[in-house]
Amino acid sequence: MCLLLLALLCTATTATASTRTAAPDPAPAGTRAADAATARWGDRRLDEVAFLATHNAFTNYEDSRWTSVNQSESVRAQLDNGVRGLSLDTHWYERSTWLCVISFGSDCYPSDVYLCHGDCKTFAGATYALPRQSFHGTMQTVVDFLAAHPQEVVTVFLEDYVSAEQLQNSLGRVRGLQDVVFRPDEWGVRQHGWPKVADLVTAGKRLLIFSDRSDREHLGVMYDRSWTVSNYWSLGDLGNDLTCVSRWPDVPLDRQEPGFRRLFTMSHHRNVPTVLTAALDNGAKLRNRIAEQCRPAAGGRDPNFISVDFHRLSDGSGHTPASIVAELDASP
Repeated sequence: MCLLLLALLCTATTATASTRTAAPDPAPAGTRAADAATARWGDRRLDEVAFLATHNAFTNYEDSRWTSVNQSESVRAQLDNGVRGLSLDTHWYERSTWLCVISFGSDCYPSDVYLCHGDCKTFAGATYALPRQSFHGTMQTVVDFLAAHPQEVVTVFLEDYVSAEQLQNSLGRVRGLQDVVFRPDEWGVRQHGWPKVADLVTAGKRLLIFSDRSDREHLGVMYDRSWTVSNYWSLGDLGNDLTCVSRWPDVPLDRQEPGFRRLFTMSHHRNVPTVLTAALDNGAKLRNRIAEQCRPAAGGRDPNFISVDFHRLSDGSGHTPASIVAELDASP
C-alpha cells in the first residue's frame, strides 16, 4: 500500500513539473518590446517630443586634446548622461607626410573623414585635435550606445564639408549602422507625418542623421533644410540676442505644410563657448527664451531639439537644459 501511494505521489509531482516546464511564455519578445516602447513613449510622434542636444559634441576634453571646447565630456559620456542629439563637423583630411614628420610620428593618420572645427591641418587643438577623431569611429560610438540601450533614439546633425562618396565610404565602415538608421522615404513621412517614437523603437530604426548638404538622401542622410526648421544659431557675443528668427529666410519657423510638420531644432549658445557664459545661459534664460521667443515664433510649438554648450552647467535657478527638456516632454 505504501509503495502504491509513493508511486502515485511521484507521478503527480512529475506531471506538475512537466506542466510548469511546458507553460508557454504569455508574451512573445516582440510584444514585450512593443509594450515597453509604448509605456516609455506613449502615442507621441517624433515631432511631439523634445530631446537634449549638444553643440559641437566632438570638441571636448575627453575624446581628444582640444584647447577650446564646447563640451566637457566625451561623446559616449554625453549619451550616457541624457544627450540625444549630437552636432558634428565632417571634413576630409588628406594624409600629410610633412605633418607626420614634424610631429615625430604622432600625426600619421590616413586620408579619411575626420571631425574638425575648420581645416584639418591648420591649428592643432583649435581647428583639429590629436588624436584625430574619425567620423566613422564616433558614429560607431553612437551605434554601440543604441545597441546597449534599445529604448533610446539618437539624432546626429552634420555640418558637412565632404562629398557624398566620402561620407558613404565612412558610414559604410560603421558596424550595425544600417540596422538602426531611419529612412523617412521608407516610412512615408511626407505623406503621413512623422511616426510614433514607440514605433521607431519597436522597429529598431532609432538613429536619424541630418546634413546641411542636399545630395546624400540616398544614404539615409536627410537634408536638414527639407525636414526641419531651425533658428539662427547665435546668442551673440554678449549672449543678449534672445530673438528667435529663422536660420533660413525661405524656411520660417512657423512653416506649414499639408500633412507634414518639420522637426524644430533650437540652438542656444554664443559665438565663443566658455564655461562661465554657458552657466549663465543654460538655466532660466533658456527656459524663458523658449516660452517668450521661440515658441511664439514657431506658431505655438515647442522645439524638438535644444542644442547648448556645456550641457550640464546651469545658473543655479533650478532649471537645467535636461530638466527643461523633461518639462517640455511632460507637458500635454
